[in-house]
Amino acid sequence: MPGRVVWMYDTDSVLWDGKGYWWQTKNFDETVIQKMVNDSIASLGGKETAKEGWNALFQAHNTERNKENAGYAAGEKIVIKANINGSGVFDDDTSGETQMSYTNPVLLKTLLVSLVEEAGISASDITVYDVSRLFPDYMVEMCTGGILEGVHFVDRKNGVADKNAPIHWSYEFSGAVNYLPTCVTEADYMINLANLKGHSYGITLCGKNHFGSFINGNEMRPPEGANLHQFLTRNEMDAYSPLTDLMANEQLGGKTVLYMLDALICAPSEGSSITRDNSRWQQEPFHGNYTSSVFVSQDPVAIDSVGADFLINEPAVTDNNGALKDNPNVENYLHEAGLVSNASSGNVYYNGNGKKVTNLGVHEHWNNPVSKKYSRNLGKKEGIELVKIK
Repeated sequence: MPGRVVWMYDTDSVLWDGKGYWWQTKNFDETVIQKMVNDSIASLGGKETAKEGWNALFQAHNTERNKENAGYAAGEKIVIKANINGSGVFDDDTSGETQMSYTNPVLLKTLLVSLVEEAGISASDITVYDVSRLFPDYMVEMCTGGILEGVHFVDRKNGVADKNAPIHWSYEFSGAVNYLPTCVTEADYMINLANLKGHSYGITLCGKNHFGSFINGNEMRPPEGANLHQFLTRNEMDAYSPLTDLMANEQLGGKTVLYMLDALICAPSEGSSITRDNSRWQQEPFHGNYTSSVFVSQDPVAIDSVGADFLINEPAVTDNNGALKDNPNVENYLHEAGLVSNASSGNVYYNGNGKKVTNLGVHEHWNNPVSKKYSRNLGKKEGIELVKIK
């Protein structure tokens, strides 16, 4: 489904009264969120059930990559790249007790349940990872019990660098050598589970989620060791972007069968404390309520384009994040990715293994923040299609 982004919105999913930590599981209705995940997968695959939807997604992925088996085959391994940026950011604390954002624990659990119950994947063949942070103990416990027994978690303490898999950038610059973790190189498929949130550099979505996908000796700050932040602080367009490079990498974007944005409760920035006030959005259809949403897509450029539109048009984010005001670099990586075969920067992007990348997905903006329609919604044959379901 080229350009399709499915948006599942259900106000019953978030129960938080603004007291205590946002991430406490009592603040979310797991049954509602499970239905949101399953219905999203069915809709994205153009099917009636999540089982059929997963099968359609795996079939499409394998067909495009000329793999012999049509769908998922028993024993194939899948990794989920979570965004655990707010946990273990300054020390080795694994309590998860922070007001900063990270992957919603209930959403992660329901995604895992869907993979096991609907997609038919053995729990022991699934790994959740972020090699720059530490998973909260409570999250690991709730996501490895019952039918999820056997799910693996890999973070900066147990992540192992595959020294045979250095990242080859498409642009020459100085920095540490970066290695992909073995859990990625040994996997057959990936799910990119990112957050919909602002960042001190503007936005962080599926593209930037892979800043937690490599190891280079700087245990707590791998992107700094890689010297990548220089490209996020330039207030300009038409420039090389390492985010586009990561999206194009055959071990990362090339293995991704699903892109998902956790938008149940959104933060204005990665370092912000999530409060009841700064996480309730004003734009249509939220009107002072939580975002209570999940987005899924097969297209990394389309889903990040939709996410960017939501973020740059939301006062709860822009009023609390100066990096989103008059900063064209925010969407530079989307322009580079959408035009990757002839990027505006003039840079030639490769897949990390010497092959020139000719297509990553489609980038455009919606018609307005109220109706939120893209080209395919308006009857055109190409472009983004935002499908809202409830």
